[in-house]
Amino acid sequence: MPDLTSWTAVLAVVLAYAIGSLSFAVLVSRLMGLADPRTYGSGNPGATNVLRSGSKAAAALTLLLDAAKGWLPVWLVARWGAAWGLGDGVVAAVGLAAFAGHLFPVFFRFRGGKGVATAAGVLLALQPWLGVLVVGTWIAVALTTRYSSLAAIVAAVAAPLLYGLLDGTLWDARGPQGFTVAAMAVLLLWRHAGNIQRLLAGQESRIGQRNGAASPPGPRR
Repeated sequence: MPDLTSWTAVLAVVLAYAIGSLSFAVLVSRLMGLADPRTYGSGNPGATNVLRSGSKAAAALTLLLDAAKGWLPVWLVARWGAAWGLGDGVVAAVGLAAFAGHLFPVFFRFRGGKGVATAAGVLLALQPWLGVLVVGTWIAVALTTRYSSLAAIVAAVAAPLLYGLLDGTLWDARGPQGFTVAAMAVLLLWRHAGNIQRLLAGQESRIGQRNGAASPPGPRR
């Protein structure tokens, strides 16, 4: 586990959580004069639901910013943290904090999104090849099925397996980075529990489906 006893490590983790807490789906929608994404479709403040507003530009911007807020804190600590005594454990903790901020944003009453884009950003900063493979998995499943949720579920399951393969030891989650990858995968699956139920029932909406055509939102998870 990372050494979080120094004030610099604690500050890095807190700032990463604060950055992750910026709900860009809500902020971008406000700036572009769109409805709050928490009030339509799935009710999820994420890029896929913003796309249901009909604005591809808003959805693309949300996707990029949500990924960036996962990537940036990890990259900064990995690049400059050594000078402040911040090692690999803190890098991994910062990634998990940014991801947790998206799920439970302090600025939005702890009601956040599902974290797919932010998790991708964290992975791209932790291990670029791992991030590329996981994002590629998401894209392949999304293009084939047009189910964003199914793509996220498959990518979440694939992430720890791919991490183990790239690390040379399958199922190895003992290190701090492995723990972060595994924890994000578990949290992603938990956040998609409702989607899994709707997929099994044949009621899940597809990518690009507009507000009126979307399935009625169930209880938030």
